[in-house]
Amino acid sequence: MQSNSVVPAWARALMGLVAGGVALGIAQLVAAFAGAKSSPVVAVGDAAIDLTPAPVKDFAIRAFGENDKTVLIAGVLIVVLGGIAPLIGTLAVRRLAYGYAGLAVFAAIGLAAVLTRPDAGIPDALPTVVGVAAGAWTLGWLVRRATAIQPASATQPGSVTGPGSVTQPGSATQPRSATESGDAGGGGSGGGRDGVERPAVMLAGADLWTFDRRRLLTGAAGGAVVAIGGAVLGQALGGRRAVDAARVRVALPRPATPAKPIPAGADFHIRGLSPFITNNRDFYRVDTALVVPQVDPNAWKLRIHGLVDRPVELTYQELLGMPLTEADVTLTCVSNEVGGEYVGNARWLGVRMAEVLRRAGLRSGADMLLSTSADGFTCGTPVDVVMDGRDALFAIAMNGEALPVAHGFPVRQVVPGLYGYVSATKWVVDIKVTRFDQDEAYWTPRGWAAKGPIKTQSRIDVPKSGDSVKAGRATIAGVAWAQHTGVDAVEVRVDQGQWRRARLAEVPGPDTWRQWSIDWDATAGQHTIQVRATDAAGRTQTEQEAPPAPDGATGWHTITVNVT
Repeated sequence: MQSNSVVPAWARALMGLVAGGVALGIAQLVAAFAGAKSSPVVAVGDAAIDLTPAPVKDFAIRAFGENDKTVLIAGVLIVVLGGIAPLIGTLAVRRLAYGYAGLAVFAAIGLAAVLTRPDAGIPDALPTVVGVAAGAWTLGWLVRRATAIQPASATQPGSVTGPGSVTQPGSATQPRSATESGDAGGGGSGGGRDGVERPAVMLAGADLWTFDRRRLLTGAAGGAVVAIGGAVLGQALGGRRAVDAARVRVALPRPATPAKPIPAGADFHIRGLSPFITNNRDFYRVDTALVVPQVDPNAWKLRIHGLVDRPVELTYQELLGMPLTEADVTLTCVSNEVGGEYVGNARWLGVRMAEVLRRAGLRSGADMLLSTSADGFTCGTPVDVVMDGRDALFAIAMNGEALPVAHGFPVRQVVPGLYGYVSATKWVVDIKVTRFDQDEAYWTPRGWAAKGPIKTQSRIDVPKSGDSVKAGRATIAGVAWAQHTGVDAVEVRVDQGQWRRARLAEVPGPDTWRQWSIDWDATAGQHTIQVRATDAAGRTQTEQEAPPAPDGATGWHTITVNVT
């Protein structure tokens, strides 16, 4: 049995605090795989809400608003870690079994909260059980690290200092009698009359415990890393699973304005040619998020403010309840090199941005929409582009399903005719109506243009540069885009020869890319192939090569192939 007087009060509290933290952290990590509803912290918090009197709930809502549940969870953690856990540490130092009993009570409360939920099952108990088991192991480990039996040879009150002598508290070293030393008749431990040295012994009941501060602190530091790491990782994984589950449950409303049917001739179905519709899994992703934001649609809100007459705030359900528009739109990244792959076409479903802005009432002089993502990214979109009648959307779906999380779930912007860095904010949560001379978006001070209209571009998909092609009739094919104007012509030339017009696929409108193809009688040798496009306004893309910065790359896509 250890004496509490040996271990300082702060050390006892620290042991319990770290053990409790490990229990909660590991429980949160396991709950990320077992389901958020199995988290003991969340379950206890929900139970507390159910048991809280209505006036107290009303006060919490008034005082903390939408942060009331966060405050509640923080309160649960403070009670557990600030009150109960230190008590468990004190009990464990007195007797480890007492500490384990305290953790068992801790587990019982968590299990009761988890298993009394309406849809609970036995597997939901796993996070609590595993978490408390980890906490119990940590508690015992810390107690063993912090306390140890004082070696018998040490000079401490109540310990033997040498054969035949003992130091008692408050007294000098005194000789021990033969009886005390067990030396009668020449046997026993300690120095005897026969002069034989025997091992020193502790007086019965006088085992002394010492406190090792350094070992406790290093152990506590390791436990804290486990506790915090488990909680953070569990929260991240749990948030991802929760958002994925919420996304799957989204029932997409029918569009009030359906997209035009895709023409039968929109896709040539040539092997190696980019399909008219890009699959979600193949759609390019370029953004500043190191970790994809996990935004709960039930908590999502879109705020419209700034130079407006009536600030607007919309929930996800309110957005889904508005008239929805479906549109085929090709998105392009400004960092796309000539012939690059940062371009894709999809069918989007969403609410027209113009309709939401009209609700807010745009004030005279406003020319920029400063949108903000859930991860803090900002972009500036010209107001006139959004309001000119094109299908600029607060999109909720992509190719017939709720937006993939990596592409902006629950809501993102889609604006035809503008590069993504000034239009396509993912995980959008805030729109400030402002002016370009008053605000800057993320990329503008980094050297990119404040406005980014898409430049007419074309790309060769078939053959690829460096391919070997068999002599004879071959096909050259690719895609061209000029959103929101549309592609009117594509021309191809080989080895600086005459430009020849390619055959164009059908398109439903001016906001998508357009497939093209041309037959080529390939002869043996190395050949250079170039392509250029002309938009519906009569503008042919320039041969002048320019890098993506500051407002999009230019030049003709040129490849070299070998014909054998």
